[in-house]
Amino acid sequence: MSHNNRHPRANATMLLSGLLCVLSFSVMAKQGDLKQELKIAAASQSADIKNNQIVFYGPVTITQGTININADELRAFTPENSTSKRLIATGKPATFSQELDDGKIGTASANEISYDLATTTLTLTGNAKLDQAGSQVTGNRIKYNIKGQELLAESTGTGQDRVITIIQPENFQDESAPKQKLPEIPVNKQIKP
Repeated sequence: MSHNNRHPRANATMLLSGLLCVLSFSVMAKQGDLKQELKIAAASQSADIKNNQIVFYGPVTITQGTININADELRAFTPENSTSKRLIATGKPATFSQELDDGKIGTASANEISYDLATTTLTLTGNAKLDQAGSQVTGNRIKYNIKGQELLAESTGTGQDRVITIIQPENFQDESAPKQKLPEIPVNKQIKP
């Protein structure tokens, strides 16, 4: 038995901590969240020590600080013939949210949220959506490489399915603020020599 297979709970906690770190992709994310206690609440769980896999059956709720992940099922495992650890949260949809430093909430949702620790790649599949401060990217599949800061959004390529990006203006104007009065410009005023 390898060292990794002796402590499946510790491996799952390490994997989940890695996922939470990656999902905090916003530079404005609460900095103290990842220093908080990590809590996984599930209806049940099973560990396959031989195959280095833990499955949490739902509803599953993961919390750490202001980070919240909700899923129907969460699997933490190492794929066969690989040293990479992977997490897969599934649901209708599986969701992620975190409060940002400015008090706004950043969210991600998809039928499947997968994270590969070795490649630092987050993949949202099936009704994928990223939303931060009102700006959104939606598609069938969104892949985000954390290290390379590369995002790829794809549609299924059929019918009306499209990748949609909505970008909010950086400075919203407050409609209730009093409007500045422009200085009056004299019209047809003759200038005497």
